[in-house]
Amino acid sequence: MDDIQLFISKIDNKDRQQDAHSMLSLLESASGYQPYLMGSIIGFGHYHYQYDSGREGDSAVIAFSPRKQNTVVYIMPGFDEYHDLLAKLGKHKLGKSCLYINKLSDVNLSVLTKIAELSVKHMQQKYQCTAS
Repeated sequence: MDDIQLFISKIDNKDRQQDAHSMLSLLESASGYQPYLMGSIIGFGHYHYQYDSGREGDSAVIAFSPRKQNTVVYIMPGFDEYHDLLAKLGKHKLGKSCLYINKLSDVNLSVLTKIAELSVKHMQQKYQCTAS
């Protein structure tokens, strides 16, 4: 956890730094997993995937990255099942599995928490997820 605190402390923008602390607490609580640092991404839980092509690897069950432009939340199952919640979330943009949030004050944190909880539950049903 010390490496995560050091990583967050090096974020230049103080508002983004505070958002990172908030996301750390939110995703730890929503996922039930302890955080760990993967480069510039803070992950929670682990799972192993294998594509039909044979490519396989390991990734976080859920994660976020406090980037310079925005905070990116990695919702691994994507957003197909979360349209109703996304409509209530507030200001955001989407990628395939990325939820881009400029600042946490732009979104409804209860809705973000629900999306995170549902995403983790989906991953746990689909994969054998572990804490480490």
